[in-house]
Formats: sequence, structure tokens, C-alpha cells
Amino acid sequence: MNKMRDKVILKKEIIEAYEFRHATKEFDPTKKISEDDFAFILETGRLSPSSVGFEPWKFLVIQNEAFREKLKEYTWGAQKQLPTASHFVIILARTDAHYDSAYAEYINKQIKGMTDETFDMVKERYKQFQENDLHLLENDRTLFDWASKQTYIALGNMMTAAAQIGIDSCPVEGFSYDEIHRILKEKGLLENGQYDISVMAAFGYRVTEPKRGKTRRPMDEVAVWIR
Repeated sequence: MNKMRDKVILKKEIIEAYEFRHATKEFDPTKKISEDDFAFILETGRLSPSSVGFEPWKFLVIQNEAFREKLKEYTWGAQKQLPTASHFVIILARTDAHYDSAYAEYINKQIKGMTDETFDMVKERYKQFQENDLHLLENDRTLFDWASKQTYIALGNMMTAAAQIGIDSCPVEGFSYDEIHRILKEKGLLENGQYDISVMAAFGYRVTEPKRGKTRRPMDEVAVWIR
């Protein structure tokens, strides 16, 4: 009975977090997220699932004000968020998520603990998956876009986890790729081309409440059951 009640309460709290979350355009600059709370948000990103378990992401937490100001010049979608957010994150995606890359070998052998023999077997399956199933090896962009898709799973989890502890967020795609790429490259943050920009996100505490409630399409428009 207690388990059932706990489940009902938990589901209610999760839905409340989704209702609470909105794309916060401006944060209260006087309110800062605690170190422990932001470590929790990052951990939900780190633990996120990804296709074939490649974890093709890196989170740059931009706290330097001068660096934020430099980014602001070329980030039209975060003109109010960059100066006011408690924490601002640029999520990078790997450019070398090829089935037989050094990174693929590292993630499978060093992180997952595969033997050489096991890796050789799964490598052939990953080749089939990337080359023939999803046609990811047609050019560098298709492979990067696949890696970038995985980072959005982490992004969604981080924003939802933040909402569950009362922290606001805003995903950001409004930026000049060429200029932000140049800035990050000059700082050596793209690690010699092993990473590139996927998406950004701001976290903090809202300065005003949303002017209207959350609007979404009805369930019968978005879910189709094939029975």
C-alpha cells in the first residue's frame, strides 16, 4: 500500500516539475545555484543514455563573466540569459564517433570493460549500424548530427532534474555557429577538433513568473497506439 502511495506521489511530483519548467528568458542574478545542486544536475547529464552507449558529450560550464560577454555578442538567443544565469553550459558533441575510431575503442574497452575479442565483434555490428542501417557515414555532418542527437537526451534530463529541485533553465540554439566555434577553438576547448558545438543551456532562478500557463498539443494528437 505504501509503495502504491509513494508511486502516486512520485508521479504527481514529476508532472508538477514538467509543469513548472519553462524556457526562462531572464534569471535573477542575485540567486545562485549551490555547488551541490549543480553537481546533481551535471550528474543526471553524465548518467544519461546514448545510442550504443557512446556518451558523445562534454559539458562546458561557462562561469567566467568576460568569456560570457564574448559569447553574448554572437548568441542572439541568450542575450538576457548569459548575463543573469547562475550557470551557463555549452554542450559539445564528439566529431569522431565513428565505429572504429580511437574514441570508440576507448569507450568500449576502458569504460565498458570489453575485451579485445568482444570489441572486435561489436565493432562489426556497429559498422553495419552506422554504415547501412542509419547511413551515418555518408559524410562528416551526418555522423556529427547523430552524436549531437545524443546530447539532447542529456540536455532534457538535466533540465527536468533541475525543475524537480526548483531550478529554472532554458535551452539555447540561437547562436552563430561559425563565431562560437571560432571562440571555443581559440580557447582550445574543442580539443583539436574532437568536439564541436551541439547546444547551449542556461540554469538559474526565474526573475518573473511566466505570463501564461504551459501550452501543449492534446495527447490524442501526439500519441498513436498500434494495438
